[in-house]
Amino acid sequence: MGFTREHRGLHIYCSFSRFQRSTVTRKISALGLDLGRKRIGVAGCDGTGLIATGLETIYRKSFAQVVANLEAIIRDREVQVLVVGLPYSMDGTVGPQARQTLKFAQALSTALQLPVEYVDERLTSFQAEEMLKAENISPSRNKGLIDRKAAALILQQWLDDRRQKPSALSQGEEKGTPLPQPPTNNNQPTNKK
Repeated sequence: MGFTREHRGLHIYCSFSRFQRSTVTRKISALGLDLGRKRIGVAGCDGTGLIATGLETIYRKSFAQVVANLEAIIRDREVQVLVVGLPYSMDGTVGPQARQTLKFAQALSTALQLPVEYVDERLTSFQAEEMLKAENISPSRNKGLIDRKAAALILQQWLDDRRQKPSALSQGEEKGTPLPQPPTNNNQPTNKK
């Protein structure tokens, strides 16, 4: 589908694929989260859904404090979906750390009233550390920066996957990616970083 336009005596054919039309007209605001026991890396994307950027690191004191910090970011950025890195085991199974992440992400989703989607985050922290080393920045002195960069990598992966194939959000649904749901538990979940 496209159109022909005459410009300075030239006939120019402009073509728009279905993908281009949907991304040009549909704004997306997602928040990428790298969940850890001590810190949570937070990343956001531009309105076009092309570029993810690390925003901040939340130092965890309590679940209520994390929710309050995220609510402020969500309100400012008009966030539509949470994208959480899920630390699968290297063999691809959902291990103890991934189960803790699922529980915490589900609690956040409920508290913030936002859908949550998951991305395989294996090795994102390692990748973020390598990026810092390439910039001559000490990873051991910049743990919060590692978390932000890891969150940006998680969100960028989700954005790239979303552009490759239409996701639930691009089809107008507000449901998250179905993954194993954590068992219900009234204790506040934690995730070691």
